[in-house]
Amino acid sequence: MDSLRQRLFGALLVLVVGSVLCVPAAVARDAKEDYGLTTSDAMVIDALIIRPVMVVVTAVGVVAFVASLPFTVLSGSVGKAGNAMVVEPAAYTFTRPLGEFD
Repeated sequence: MDSLRQRLFGALLVLVVGSVLCVPAAVARDAKEDYGLTTSDAMVIDALIIRPVMVVVTAVGVVAFVASLPFTVLSGSVGKAGNAMVVEPAAYTFTRPLGEFD
């Protein structure tokens, strides 16, 4: 029973950390709009803060996706889960132009 409890706690911790790590992108986007950050400021924030955080979020998403595979296979939602947990964070991290937060 303790092993199951530890696994569930670990999975919950991964989800919470992944959710919290998404906050800097929203903050940077709002700062760019509200305070008129220049393009170079936005690029520096993106390169030094947002991209490294999103690499971690993508890695956490991969781990969460693999851990959730037994459940998503049974429910037939592997594609949706993979898109939400892996594809979207990876695209935001690696294919988005530097300094654009939308």
